[in-house]
Amino acid sequence: MRFPSERVEAAVTFDEFFEEEHERLYKALYFVTGNRHDAEELMQDAFLRLWERWDRIDHIHDLTGYLFRVALNGFRTRRRRALTAVRKMAPAEEARDMFLDAEMRADVRQLLLRLTPRQRAALQLVDLLGYPSEQAARVLRVRPSTVRALATQGRRAIRATEGDRDA
Repeated sequence: MRFPSERVEAAVTFDEFFEEEHERLYKALYFVTGNRHDAEELMQDAFLRLWERWDRIDHIHDLTGYLFRVALNGFRTRRRRALTAVRKMAPAEEARDMFLDAEMRADVRQLLLRLTPRQRAALQLVDLLGYPSEQAARVLRVRPSTVRALATQGRRAIRATEGDRDA
């Protein structure tokens, strides 16, 4: 076994180095990733990069350290890419303005208070709670057509009020 600070002798072949280091690198990567498949893939990528530079190993002071650094850099790169992909798939939730929410609730409340109690009840059941007109009719003890008519009248009254406010 070689210590990390030892210099690799030119007589060592890539195959010998692989046999000597692959198990240690795999265990270290498995510890870091927690996944056998990822550890093996990162190990293979690191050895491939080393093999591509094998003709210049005399310029690398600590071959084992270089191998581990390449493998861990590969892990960090994959992790960054995964985080970027997650951010793109699930955009961050915008911070809500509590004052704007309170203002909006006050506006909606004012609009609803201008309706008749029956129109307000029909709108709340159908539009806010999502009840079908048949179910809302059972709650209000009227016919489904009456619920639809009350909701339509309420919406029309709100649109008219909003039109007056915008003018």
